[in-house]
Amino acid sequence: MATTAASSLQMATARPCISSSHRVFRSGAAMLHGNVKVVSSSKLSSACHISSVQSFQRSFTSSSLKMDKFVTKAMAGSSENKPSGLPINLKGKRAFIAGVADDNGYGWAIAKSLAAAGAEILVGTWVPALNIFESSLRRGKFDESRMLPDGSLMEITKVYPLDAVFDTLDDVPEEVKSNKRYAGSSNWTVQEAAEAVKSDFGSIDILVHSLANGPEVTKPLLETSRKGYLAAISASSYSYVSLLKHFLPIINPGGSSLSLTYIASERIIPGYGGGMSSAKAALESDTRVLAFEAGRKKRIRVNTISAGPLRSRAAKAIGFIDMMIDYSLVNAPLQKELSAEEVGNTAAFLASPLASAITGSVIYVDNGLNTMGVGVDSPIFEKLDIPKDQH
Repeated sequence: MATTAASSLQMATARPCISSSHRVFRSGAAMLHGNVKVVSSSKLSSACHISSVQSFQRSFTSSSLKMDKFVTKAMAGSSENKPSGLPINLKGKRAFIAGVADDNGYGWAIAKSLAAAGAEILVGTWVPALNIFESSLRRGKFDESRMLPDGSLMEITKVYPLDAVFDTLDDVPEEVKSNKRYAGSSNWTVQEAAEAVKSDFGSIDILVHSLANGPEVTKPLLETSRKGYLAAISASSYSYVSLLKHFLPIINPGGSSLSLTYIASERIIPGYGGGMSSAKAALESDTRVLAFEAGRKKRIRVNTISAGPLRSRAAKAIGFIDMMIDYSLVNAPLQKELSAEEVGNTAAFLASPLASAITGSVIYVDNGLNTMGVGVDSPIFEKLDIPKDQH
């Protein structure tokens, strides 16, 4: 069963792609891991030749006005030479994004945001989509969507073939091995992909799971077969367990791992069937357990982003993506269409040192739709004075 790239309603086709340039950037890592030491008051007094903390406090109070002027001047002076704000800096970091097969889904958007923050990008693409994706990259078909905020183009250092449904080559049925869509590709199971990345680069810092597939997604749960249900679980949730299991040895301590989920894990979304809601619920539960296990083993943070509906190519295959977007526009606290970039930027934040204490969490990026208890577009509420976006 082929895995799919998780975009929009977290249902899209994905698999690893081709290899672009093979450059490695490893600068600036030390800056991201600087240690700030807290000095005790006794050491502070000694160093400043102050006899006691009390005298230090009196001295500080008496000169507060002078100090305030000094600090203000110092801050003003430093701002002329240093960038303002709190930038996300991933320079020297390397990310592997599993589930990029085109330039239209969340996986691509995450890759772009990580690249914009300075990370080196490796991607995994579903084997049957590999040639098309590679060809599109080579011919410049994605150049417009590769554009980063500074005007440069996102570079994909290498693209790996990947089918995350299979952990090892022994798991692959003969009919898949002999399938012409897999002809010419090798080392595309999860274990082999991790070994290939280790051989090529040694280690990574960020692992992203952007995969989902449910062969019976259009069927109600009551009509879903055991085979279809288990296929959805395998491709959409266990694939993440497998990826983290095999990549964990090469993720640098303090790294980050991310996946994509959907509100159907905890709310009823008619039409999102075939066991996909169950798979997303499993993914979120696994996120918490994996956060504990990977955190204790290697200080790896594990989070998942619950993204709202996106008008991606993969999501359109479900059949009701336009309705879900319209519903969100009317009912969410923020009445705007969600962009893939907003999910990508959240991923960059979660992968950065700015999120160093966030793990085991479901982060909602859906314009706040998850907070609503009712759909305010219902005729029942037509007489209520419900505010609407005035912009």
